[in-house]
Amino acid sequence: MENLKALAYELRENVIDMIVEGKAGHIGGDMSVMEILTEIYFDQMNISPLNADDPDRDKFIMSKGHSVEAYYAVLAAKGFFDIKDVIAKFSKFGSKFIGHPNNKLPGIEMNSGSLGHGLPVSVGMALAGKMDDRDYRVYTVMGDGELAEGSVWEGAMAASHYKLDNLCAVVDRNRLQISGRTEDVMAHDDLHERFKAFGWNVIDVEDGNDIDQLKEAFNTAKTVKGRPSVLIANTVKGKGSSVMEDKANWHHKVPSGEELAQIRKDLADRKEAALRG
Repeated sequence: MENLKALAYELRENVIDMIVEGKAGHIGGDMSVMEILTEIYFDQMNISPLNADDPDRDKFIMSKGHSVEAYYAVLAAKGFFDIKDVIAKFSKFGSKFIGHPNNKLPGIEMNSGSLGHGLPVSVGMALAGKMDDRDYRVYTVMGDGELAEGSVWEGAMAASHYKLDNLCAVVDRNRLQISGRTEDVMAHDDLHERFKAFGWNVIDVEDGNDIDQLKEAFNTAKTVKGRPSVLIANTVKGKGSSVMEDKANWHHKVPSGEELAQIRKDLADRKEAALRG
């Protein structure tokens, strides 16, 4: 667990196992968001199965809930449930390990995946923390395609208005969505300036798949007072194997036999490289 860079690749292997066993999954976004989730859960948040009911625990909303496989892998590694159980039951009839976050599972604050809801709900949680004089922080991860939802910007306005410095949002800026390039579907132009115009503290993460850069960005966000923070994390969809990287058709896909063999090899090689440092 000390080497988060290697852990992120190990968890990608678990995601592959889930998707192959369940015969479904949003594989591309799982791979782009993995370092973000790993850093949040293993280096930033005050959360574990031991304090899951503590009102002062930090809180997380997976707004881009279609990347649930990555979320399950991280929660299992954190000890909320057994990864073998997840792999065996993912996307099976009657299973609680469904294709979007399910708050009937331990460690999951809310059902999500209907895009545009995560930030507004996180705003409510952060505002409640201020009103109740709690010192917890609230985190949410959004996809860049999700930012076409108007409710995101309503939440952004409210967060700034109420000076929610206990709120930190992350945009998984992989520039791809199910129908193609994000900038072709609904262009975001300069997201830094857009969030800045809404009154947010904006931190650009040049490589959102780099644990060290993410750590620095999250730590900086914790020092900001009087306004919410957002990390624009520039990631690669399908990160971990050249078979998948930066390819729109890997938004939701189950690898074929030949693809699977290459993906497993690539992930194992990158994990080994991370372990060597």
